Amino acid sequence: MKGFWAVLGRDLQLALRGAGDWLNPLVFFLMVILLFPLGISPEPNLLRQIAPGVVWVAAVLAVLLSMDSLFRQDFEDGTLEQMLLAPTSTLALVFGKVLAHWMTGGLALTLLSPLASVMLNLQGHALGVLMLTLLLGTPVLSLLAALAAALTVALRRAGVLLPLISLPLMIPVLIFATAAVQSASLGLPVGAYLALLGVLLIMALLLVPWAIVGALRLAVTA
Repeated sequence: MKGFWAVLGRDLQLALRGAGDWLNPLVFFLMVILLFPLGISPEPNLLRQIAPGVVWVAAVLAVLLSMDSLFRQDFEDGTLEQMLLAPTSTLALVFGKVLAHWMTGGLALTLLSPLASVMLNLQGHALGVLMLTLLLGTPVLSLLAALAAALTVALRRAGVLLPLISLPLMIPVLIFATAAVQSASLGLPVGAYLALLGVLLIMALLLVPWAIVGALRLAVTA
């Protein structure tokens, strides 16, 4: 656990120093939410219907903007190789980096979601379900983003490959999350969709970190 807390603290400190790396996706998220009412229609009922999809698509795109820098800098300066050679669980180091990425990305998006909901006229129970889906779904997005970043970290121009690898894996999260919020806005039960998101999160936590470790070891030894 010492390695986990060391990596987590280090990445959070680096994020605070280079605030633009994690603020830009958040600004992008808010801009997308703001432009939809201006570009489509400010009619409240229409905004309420499209709000779940708009918020979640904006969240996925915001995660994609920040994923390339997850391992890139550590790979280029040799820090990643030292982490893999350290007498510490590599899984703990990966969890620390992914958690730092989620705290500066997915958690921040969750905290901004009430503001986005006001812009899209999404209130009450639906807003609570939206925040819950973001809390369950954005960690999965961060893990999948980390996997894509690990697979392409040794490539010089991986900007096109990153979304091609990660987007198909993120689609189930997008589908279940938007369906949950839409059901909540219509007064329908949402327990099944939230349970499916929980299953996806558990599966991602159990399986994806091992794949990330393997991809990073291949990148370092290649």
